[in-house]
Formats: sequence, C-alpha cells, structure tokens
Amino acid sequence: MRGQTVLILGGGVGGVVAANALRRRLSRRHRVVLVDREPAFSLAASFLWVMTGARRPDQISRPLAGLARKGIEVLRGEVERIDPARKEAVVGGQTLAADHLVVALGADFRPEAIPGLAEWGLTFCTLDGATRLRGALEDLRSGRVVVLTAAPAYKCPAAPYEAAMLIDASLRKRGVRPSTAIELHSAEPGPMPVAGAEASAAVRAMVEGKGIAYQPNHQIARAEAGRVTFTDGARVDCDLLVHVPPIAPPPALRGSALVDETGWVRVDRHTLETGFPGVYALGDVTLIPLAMGKPLPRAGVFAHAQARVVARNIAASVAGREPAARFDGRGSCFVEAGDARAGFASGDFYAEPRPALRMRRPSWYWHAGKVAFERQVMWGWL
Repeated sequence: MRGQTVLILGGGVGGVVAANALRRRLSRRHRVVLVDREPAFSLAASFLWVMTGARRPDQISRPLAGLARKGIEVLRGEVERIDPARKEAVVGGQTLAADHLVVALGADFRPEAIPGLAEWGLTFCTLDGATRLRGALEDLRSGRVVVLTAAPAYKCPAAPYEAAMLIDASLRKRGVRPSTAIELHSAEPGPMPVAGAEASAAVRAMVEGKGIAYQPNHQIARAEAGRVTFTDGARVDCDLLVHVPPIAPPPALRGSALVDETGWVRVDRHTLETGFPGVYALGDVTLIPLAMGKPLPRAGVFAHAQARVVARNIAASVAGREPAARFDGRGSCFVEAGDARAGFASGDFYAEPRPALRMRRPSWYWHAGKVAFERQVMWGWL
C-alpha cells in the first residue's frame, strides 16, 4: 500500500494533538505534515499566569520544530488558500497536496474592530499581550481596572472571569488592592451562559465575592485614553483597560467552499468532517450549533477532544477500516480564582435542551489539576 499524507493546517492545541495522535497510529511510510505561521507552540491556558508573573513566556512555549523528533514534518508559513475539493493548501506560494486534510487554523483576534481598543487596551489573550499586561499591573498602585469582553463571541468562556479574579489576587498580594477598584463588563448576559444557569451563577458569585463589580450585557463601543464608552452610552473612566478581543475567521478561509455565510466552517458535530470527504475541521475555526441555539464554545478542551477523534478516524480510513470515533460534546474547564485555587466545570454540551454541567467549588485540588495539565502539554506534546 502506498504511503499517504495527512496535512494539518494550524499548530495550536488541535493541530498539535492531531499530529501526535496520527503519528502514533500511522506507520512511518505515511507522512504527517503540520503547517503553522509561528515557530513555536504556546499554551494559551497559561497566558493568565504570565499576566500575573507566575510563569515566564519560555516556560509555556516550545518550538514546533521539536515535533520532527517524533517523525512529524513541520512547515512554517502562512496558509493563503485552501482547496478542499482537491485537498490542497497554498502555503507561502507553494501548493501542498494531501490525502487527508485537517483544518485547525483557530480564530484570529481583531481588536481593531472596536475603535481605540488596540491603542488603549491590553489583552492577556496573546503571549505578547499577557507579557505587556504583567508590566502594567506591576506598575499599578491605585485607580480603576476595567476588564471586559469586547464582543459576545470570544475564545475561552471562563477567561475574562479568571482574569478579573487573578488581577484581584495579584493586587492583594502586592498590598495595593484597597486603593484599586476592579470592574468586569461582559457583552453577554452572564458568566459562561452556555454552561447553564447553575455554573453561570457560581462563577458570578466567585467574582462578586472578591469585591469585583460585575456588569453583564454591557458591550464596549469605543476606547480612548483613560475612558471606555459602551453601546448604551455609559462611560467609565479607567486607569487600566484589560480586554478579550473580538474574533474573526482566519483570512485563508475567505472565499473557500468550506465556510458558510458566517465565515466559519460547519462540520458534522460528531466526526468533524466537512462537506468534502477526507477534509476535517476542528477547534475554534468551526461553528457547531447547540440545541439551545448558541454555538459550542471556542475552547482548547474541545479542540483537544476533537483532534483525537479526527486522528482515530483518519487512521482507520488509511487502514481501510470504517471510521467509528465520535466526539460526544463533553468538556471541562478550570476556573482560576487566585490564591492557588480553582473551580472546575464539566459536563455534556450536547445535552438537550441545554448543556448539562456541574460546577465544583474552588480548591487547591483543581488548581493542581491545571498545573498538571500544563506539565503534560509542555513535556508530552512537543
């Protein structure tokens, strides 16, 4: 049997997990090729710890080139165009062909979509942003910190709530919390609304229990020096603006037959296969509607699970077997609360009529679980 090529576009959680799983399942006569525009993988789940100074950037990053030791080919370049019918992608002007194609390009941040946000705000959602935000927090002695979600759709549902609580803990540790105020403005009706009323109420109680003012249904219209204006006309003065940026599909998908009118990729919710046989999409680049009317949240835990399903099904196809692996919509989320404590939400997001989740109270145990996961990624994946 001739060797086959699996081409994976994107070196984030989904792409790296898929590449590892495929390399373990396929013999070396089959190629596993991973493409990314960045030279290194950085664990986004740990960016909040970079923000607080608990991690250095080098502690949560590894060169993607290290995957070559496992027999995974790594190409660095910008994905410019995808032809799903031919299972081809144009990368840096070069056309790459494959027998199986996995699109794991994620979602791009677009802070420029909100006037003034990129100029006057800082974000923890990128490694560079988290590093710069750490410096701003270290310099803060007094004043108001505004944390906000710039749009209803964003990456990692728990992140803005974790950020507010970790900022609170950091300021308390430095002894300046009494001279500061922290406000959290959310463009959604409550914390993690897709997770259900119980989990949402629990996270809100965690946030407000730390003296953080919480304002739901409050979406930013524009930012300027020392001030945020919201769509309802309200204005809030601030000394530090921390934001979760809006997101958009990656440019490589524009005009592609893979996307629908939203610009995102629709897939079979269980197999992650697109409308093109042998072409899969997973993680943040997809839009998977839930029974409640909202999409599956964009979070690394889902990209991780979906990548394992896709890898198993591709390996089965290569071996001439019927693909049988299915993504069941189950997921979990650590919710960092500061002081080495974290809550933990888990459950079935495909449950009907609404996702069925359970929220565990913050404890050292769940924080230790997130630390253990970080170590597994840094030393096991790359």
